[in-house]
Amino acid sequence: MDLDRLIDFYQELTPDSLRHLPEFYSADAYFKDPFNDVTGLPGIQRVFTHMFDTLTNPRFVVRHTMTQGEHAWLTWDFLIDRPDGTLTVHGATQLTFAPDGRVSVHRDYWDTAEELYAKLPVLGALVRWLTRKLSATT
Repeated sequence: MDLDRLIDFYQELTPDSLRHLPEFYSADAYFKDPFNDVTGLPGIQRVFTHMFDTLTNPRFVVRHTMTQGEHAWLTWDFLIDRPDGTLTVHGATQLTFAPDGRVSVHRDYWDTAEELYAKLPVLGALVRWLTRKLSATT
């Protein structure tokens, strides 16, 4: 496992660099985030390709890392350009590495309500209202 090389890959990710996925992910790697649940390189490729096809200038900035044995945790900011500025989503990734050092499990954790929906016009107002109503500190 070369975590620094993997982090560089994430932070420099482009549509063209996706061809290097097999260097970093096992053929049968599992990937899950709030919107996707796929197994295998073709599925993971589709997730990242869709990201580039539907978002403007998506990019990751890894903030912190922690490793233990064949596991690693990353915290990151995901930035997306929008006409009204840059949207920043904060999240974390749990990685498990196969014996050959490539990723066998990639699990992303982030709060879709707080980090995405609440920042969108119209829907954001509803999410913020609902969050206030459900909060114990209101």
